Amino acid sequence: MIPESMSDIQATFPKAKVLNGDRVRFEIAGGQFRLIVAFDLEKQIAFVKFLGTHAEYDDVDALTVSQF
Repeated sequence: MIPESMSDIQATFPKAKVLNGDRVRFEIAGGQFRLIVAFDLEKQIAFVKFLGTHAEYDDVDALTVSQF
């Protein structure tokens, strides 16, 4: 299934948290790490914006971080 909306992403990954109209936070490795992804749903592209520990996540602005 190709997601067409943030609701589709939330339905596919119920533990993910939609941060705004294009960013989603995923907890990985049992919550030890956080992954922030920006989606361009129209172009069907996902951009990894941040990958780090839970503590590192606490030090960034999830809506503006662009680590990669």
